[in-house]
Amino acid sequence: MAVVNPPGGKTAITDYEVLATDAATLTALVLCHLHTGRTHQIRVHLHHKGTPLVGDVIYGKPNQLSEQIGRLMLHAWRLTFDHPISNERVHFEAPIPTEYQHWVDKSSLKDSH
Repeated sequence: MAVVNPPGGKTAITDYEVLATDAATLTALVLCHLHTGRTHQIRVHLHHKGTPLVGDVIYGKPNQLSEQIGRLMLHAWRLTFDHPISNERVHFEAPIPTEYQHWVDKSSLKDSH
């Protein structure tokens, strides 16, 4: 649950893409692709980059926007993985919460939903 220098820790790989930004709040909508599944992986990686999640009381920075939203702005929109017993590829998708609409409207996601 922290970024450490080798040989300590376990490998954790997250690719990300910035989908939309909001200069007024200095925030962005980011799509993360996880290649590993470590505890708090997204939260740790974004904090390490200096861009913590809005509403993250553990790794983030409390601010007025966090208080206004009142939740951790982390959502598993799409999950795909190989089932550990059947080895079948499974896929799940959940609607994007309304709290994200401000950023979705600024992104290409608005055209796909």
